[in-house]
Amino acid sequence: MLYFHKELKEKLKSDYQIQKAVTNKEYYKIENGLYSDIEFVNPLEIIVKKYPNAIFTSDSAYYYYDLTDVIPDYFYLATKRSDTRINDKNIKQVFIPNDLFDFGKIQIEVENIKINIYDEERMLVELIRKKNIIPFDYYKEIITNYRRKADKLDIYKIQEYISYYKNEASLYDTLMREVF
Repeated sequence: MLYFHKELKEKLKSDYQIQKAVTNKEYYKIENGLYSDIEFVNPLEIIVKKYPNAIFTSDSAYYYYDLTDVIPDYFYLATKRSDTRINDKNIKQVFIPNDLFDFGKIQIEVENIKINIYDEERMLVELIRKKNIIPFDYYKEIITNYRRKADKLDIYKIQEYISYYKNEASLYDTLMREVF
């Protein structure tokens, strides 16, 4: 289990006790202010602990949904536009307008860790919106995998998500042409 310094201090009562526990390998210092009761911690678990309100999106979401076999170079996290910047070389932060942030947010289990992630319908809309900036082969792989599961997708949810964007008609046309 992961602990912030403050949580561990409440449990062990002092900084001295924390240092003693780390020296005795009862707890392990993962990074500044973050401790664990096991030596090796899954990076996904660290991210969920440090950024509990962030939502996995983009390449990370496509990978976790098995829409691609390309392992992302970074963890892609969506945060509200008003949130502070994440300074971590392993994370690419995507700022989402506050009014659109929670649409499609769900929790799934990845590697026995519950993570916040956008649902497959929202990720499909995002894929089509960013079609021109995603490498063509990567786009084709993901869209082909969406076609295979088209009958399991909620079209009403997709229509609702599309309605929040200005180019609603062209997004809907592209969606119908390429997926359904």
